[in-house]
Amino acid sequence: MNNRLMRAFVLTAPGKYAVQEVPAPIAAPGEAVIDVERVGVCGTDMEFFTGAMAYLHQGHSTYPMRLGHEWAGRVAAVGAGVDPAWVGRRVMGDTMLGCGVCRRCRRGHQHVCEKRQELGIRGERPGALAEQLAVPVSSLHVLPDSVDSVLGALVEPGGNALRAARAAAPRPGDRALVLGPGTIGLLVAMFLRAAGAEVHLMGRADNSPVLAHELGFEQMWTEDSVPDLPFDAVVDASNAAHLPGLALELVEPAGRVVYVGLAGEPSRIDTRRLALKDVTAVGVLSASPGLDDTIRAYADGTVDPRPLVAATVGLEQVGAVLAGERPADAGPGPKIHVDPRTS
Repeated sequence: MNNRLMRAFVLTAPGKYAVQEVPAPIAAPGEAVIDVERVGVCGTDMEFFTGAMAYLHQGHSTYPMRLGHEWAGRVAAVGAGVDPAWVGRRVMGDTMLGCGVCRRCRRGHQHVCEKRQELGIRGERPGALAEQLAVPVSSLHVLPDSVDSVLGALVEPGGNALRAARAAAPRPGDRALVLGPGTIGLLVAMFLRAAGAEVHLMGRADNSPVLAHELGFEQMWTEDSVPDLPFDAVVDASNAAHLPGLALELVEPAGRVVYVGLAGEPSRIDTRRLALKDVTAVGVLSASPGLDDTIRAYADGTVDPRPLVAATVGLEQVGAVLAGERPADAGPGPKIHVDPRTS
């Protein structure tokens, strides 16, 4: 019997939350317990906060729930059947936890398993907004010394961005346009630049270009000011329902469009235009196939996402962040991190 308690952020209903004392996890067979050091707050968490997240209406998720799927920490204990050498390792983990036995899982596509759990999102697997977390060891990825907890908690969004950048298939000298300069969009831009592309960004007029310029991206546009240039690839990393169609309009014939953003309502593209322009369109769900390469890119400095983190708060401040408040000392970055060890 487990009598240990820990602090956790619990979302009890739309807009309702509490930091609670809950039972600390015990590692089941095949699992590890993690001392959580850093957690990223993302747009999906905010959708759960408002009640707009589709999984709530599809029966995949229910309140109360514990959010947090972008995390880094250290293995504190392991369950039966797990090599004890895992204890003490610094790790991050895959969000997508497949059943392990279906055809998709057997083919290495556990991130689209029909029966998958998504840590802190889908199913009954509590997320990382707590002092400790229990996950299958099979989902863990070891972090080298050069990837600290800040970078570790940015691996999950980075994996999505890496996959989107690779789907754009840039060649040195290609021109790429990224729609939506949020966390994912800026990370996509970084990976595209690392591949040798000339990168342009498009955002709303009320989005400050300061951070993009600080990151070295000078070609920053609004929807009304995008120049008439041939874009070999366009990546939609936004949540605007009309931008997938615009991406198809803006891309060069024989180019590539990549969809990694999700709108709150159905978005549409004209497949006639897709065919007549001979465009390749790719959808990206999940960082899973890109996690290890993202860790390597952070470790060797190919991409440095640290400027994206605007502030780090404790569990008590998570509710305000989910409600849209920015910490008073926040920098220009789009990402807020949480350190569950602090009050």
